[in-house]
Amino acid sequence: MLRTSLWARALLTIVTAAPLLCYAESNVRTGAGALTATAHVDLQITIPKFLFLRVGTGTGTAAGGWTANGNIDLITWAPASGSVGNGVALAGTGGDLGGGVETAVVIANHGNVTLSSTTLGTLNDGAGDTISYAQIRTVASKLTTTQVLAVPALADGATRTITVPATPKIVQRDAKWTYTYRNQTSPPPGTYGGVNTNNGRVTYTASVP
Repeated sequence: MLRTSLWARALLTIVTAAPLLCYAESNVRTGAGALTATAHVDLQITIPKFLFLRVGTGTGTAAGGWTANGNIDLITWAPASGSVGNGVALAGTGGDLGGGVETAVVIANHGNVTLSSTTLGTLNDGAGDTISYAQIRTVASKLTTTQVLAVPALADGATRTITVPATPKIVQRDAKWTYTYRNQTSPPPGTYGGVNTNNGRVTYTASVP
């Protein structure tokens, strides 16, 4: 289960209180010879610091259209009984792009972005059985931009952090994040994780200085 970070919601709307201030003047010159009159205009544009994060179903791309969206996607796997634990990785079901694939976007204008993933613990079935997040692999690939947004790995009850570099102060990256189940263990029967239950939710957080 994936969730758009509160950072993205709090810093999403770009507001400029005074987008363009103009101060002008007039000047009059008289006389019989050559004349020169001057006037000046002062211009000012105020750009706020902003940060946008999207993971999965949401509104906004690397090109723009950034607005808040509270949708949270659920990606699921259901191995057939004869294939449990055979080591053959499985594509997921769900994700805004289908097949366990999510849209991921980060936009910022204040230097490098710190991007992290956090889980509360191992996936569990509520009966004491667990599956480690090490069994879920996430791979980033090109979506629209040439600068692919890398994805922090998932860990049990921990936060993993990466740095998204700015050029020079701007970060404008996106990617397809593909989630697969490694299927390398044979857990007891049950449903592990879920909609904000049994440690099934991953929280992604983006931050700037």
